[in-house]
Amino acid sequence: MNRFTYRCALVFAAFVFASCSAGAKGKPVAGDGSELALGTVCSIRVFDGYSAQALDAAFARIREIDATMSANAPGTALASINDAAGIRPVSAPKDLLFVLEKALSYASLSGGAFDPSIGPLVKLWNIGMEGERIPSVAEIQDALPLVDAASVLVDDSAGTVFLAKKGMRLDLGAIAKGYAADEAAHILSEHGVHAAVVDLGGNIKVVGKKPDGQPWRVGIQNPLDQRGAYLGVVELQGEATMVTSGVYERFFIGEDGMRYHHILDTKSGYPIRNGLTSITVIAASSVDADGLSTSLFAMGLAAGMELAERLPDVEAVFVDEERRVYVSSGLQKIFTLQNPDFTLSPLAF
Repeated sequence: MNRFTYRCALVFAAFVFASCSAGAKGKPVAGDGSELALGTVCSIRVFDGYSAQALDAAFARIREIDATMSANAPGTALASINDAAGIRPVSAPKDLLFVLEKALSYASLSGGAFDPSIGPLVKLWNIGMEGERIPSVAEIQDALPLVDAASVLVDDSAGTVFLAKKGMRLDLGAIAKGYAADEAAHILSEHGVHAAVVDLGGNIKVVGKKPDGQPWRVGIQNPLDQRGAYLGVVELQGEATMVTSGVYERFFIGEDGMRYHHILDTKSGYPIRNGLTSITVIAASSVDADGLSTSLFAMGLAAGMELAERLPDVEAVFVDEERRVYVSSGLQKIFTLQNPDFTLSPLAF
């Protein structure tokens, strides 16, 4: 288990404590499983309607998405698009086109703070992978012009993607897990599962109703504690999802003693430093929550919260370096802060 996977396992522990153990009082887990995919620990716990076929089908779909959308594995559809950058359009599966168009919509909505063409920068830093390092200023300056969502040309009628500049690279790591969580939940429901929790490295999707009829209680990871602790709990109803992005997920300490995390600034090319440590999005769709969690983090507290408040059926929790917690208006009745080291703070627009 590499360092990135280990951190994700710790995050999973915090979510399980709140959502599964507490959520299953009166009825044990009917069946569960976990696999490594999408660069993280993918876990599913079924509380009602379990069958081995349902679990197998859900994990098979997760593996299929990984085999299509991984930017790091050779031979994937995404890798083929990257290899043909500046050369020719490449045919793409429908699910990849769907996720890419979602990502491009969040690039537009966030004013470029989120950008699926960030691949050249991700590859330079390689954070969480072998060979992670601080790139030179010249390398970053060479890569920045390649981060350009406007040069990602999707032809729906032809079913192709063309990266207009040679050297461009797509990276869907900030949104693909959300899509996989939605798909896994859909497959579980199709196979007769009535209550389950899908956890793809902290991307939580609940399926159906808890057996005891109470809301699902899902913990938000404490971004300053790597031991799997959580700072508060959100109550989820129905087919809801919760996704967290934070500086604790992937990082390394450079030779200069500075901490470098994986959420990169599309304008400067360096890890974002805006005073935030994590941001959690609650929504109905996990692909949307996934794209938004990175978008809102990159936009910063004021702009990110303003966007979250404008979007229908979207709620957010922001945590800053001073241990202040900011909660969107729709969450005030269903979020409980449980860690006394943090304080709830109002945000005035």
